[in-house]
Amino acid sequence: MIQRFNDALQLATQAHSGQFRKGTNNTHGIPLPYITHPVTVAMLVQRHNGNEDQIIAALLHDVLEDAGAHWAPTIRTAFGDDVLALVEFCTDGVPNAAGAKTPWQERKRAYLDHLRTAQGPGLLVSACDKLANLQSIRLDLIDLGDALWTRFTGGKDGSLWYYQALVEAFADKVPTPLHQTMRAELDQVMAQVG
Repeated sequence: MIQRFNDALQLATQAHSGQFRKGTNNTHGIPLPYITHPVTVAMLVQRHNGNEDQIIAALLHDVLEDAGAHWAPTIRTAFGDDVLALVEFCTDGVPNAAGAKTPWQERKRAYLDHLRTAQGPGLLVSACDKLANLQSIRLDLIDLGDALWTRFTGGKDGSLWYYQALVEAFADKVPTPLHQTMRAELDQVMAQVG
């Protein structure tokens, strides 16, 4: 497991090279490298009893979405069909040759439709990804207030709609403690925005 984890971390770091979490510059002007997000998701997957492939997929879950579909053969060769299937499960859109994706709301609606009928191990990885995002939103709201929403394509209203719909979509599909944590994070975000 340790070698596979290290290999996946290295691949994810390479794929996300030069990418940063939006709007995360601290007072010194230092942004968070994007790789911190997949590592957080992997930690949450492990915490919620994910298996080895799910933990590896958590590290790689945004590679196709953020770095392109050409990474799929590399993931398959290095980690197998099951890990690639988990990564694809978590992917809500891949950039085309020009680097553009389908419009935001269309992608999010399609992903919600996907989750409503989905079953299997990808649900845990996807839910942990969304939980990590909710935790970041809650913490950033404390520091930034409503200015936070400018970093999101969906803005405040679209983002809140999406995360409310996600929490509902995961009900009875992921372990109860994970869903309860997602619900609690969403409740705190909603309380902060009033």
